[in-house]
Amino acid sequence: MQSHDPADQAAGLRVAPPRARPPRVIAVTGGKGGVGKTTVAVNLAVALSEAGRRTLLLDTDLGLANVDVLLGLSPRFTLADVVEGRCALADTILEGPRGLLVVPAASGKRQMAELAPAEHVGLIRAFSDLDLPLDAMVIDTAAGVSDQVLTFSQAAQDVVLVVCNEPASITDAYALIKLLSRERNVGRVQVLANMVRSPAEGRELFDKLARVAERFLDVVLNYLGAIPYDEWLRRSIQRQQAVVEAFPSSASALALRDLARRADQWQAPSGARGGVEFFVERLVQGAGAAA
Repeated sequence: MQSHDPADQAAGLRVAPPRARPPRVIAVTGGKGGVGKTTVAVNLAVALSEAGRRTLLLDTDLGLANVDVLLGLSPRFTLADVVEGRCALADTILEGPRGLLVVPAASGKRQMAELAPAEHVGLIRAFSDLDLPLDAMVIDTAAGVSDQVLTFSQAAQDVVLVVCNEPASITDAYALIKLLSRERNVGRVQVLANMVRSPAEGRELFDKLARVAERFLDVVLNYLGAIPYDEWLRRSIQRQQAVVEAFPSSASALALRDLARRADQWQAPSGARGGVEFFVERLVQGAGAAA
């Protein structure tokens, strides 16, 4: 019988062969708070797991984490325990819906929100020691443009920027794109319009952001599509479930599942880029094996 104990699950995952293909790492961010980035990250991760992809969801909103709350999980350990030396990274892993693996962060711990840049890099490098046989990892970042947001976004292969039709969302999204491009050499950002009333509204929102970014920044913006405003999504949050699981035929669930399908088709990383990256050792090994 298969064990559902998180410790057993984590222990079993560490036997992956060294030549395991590097996972696709996707950072979901949003500039300002309230745009729905955590909901997108949770549903993207659950949808990828539902499609048979071995997926890990990492909460990097280090001081105000809520991924575990949205999924109705009760963590014994969080990233705060890892930083403070009370457990190993593998000990934090929870099993969520559809076999999704979750690494929770802490909520209400100011010291976690104030970690030094070197400590952010240390957390990223710790993932190279896990040897998880993963196909994908989805990162839910904090809101804003802090060092932790920039570093965790830079360490992913793709950045999904969630925007909604509010002036502050567009302004903050542009500010984040600017910092990622100029300070972290991120040359491509995937833009997802959220909580829109129509497909046309989503496209118009993207065009507004793209016109400014392409005029002043050396960055490529790709339009991922739109997630409609949906009452079923709000109900799923109240039930502490992903909408793709709770209400699979709802408009938002269909759009989020389509997002997962497209993300799954993105080209896998061919090797390390030379900066701070998740699973960098596996990326280097993968490049050497392909040579």
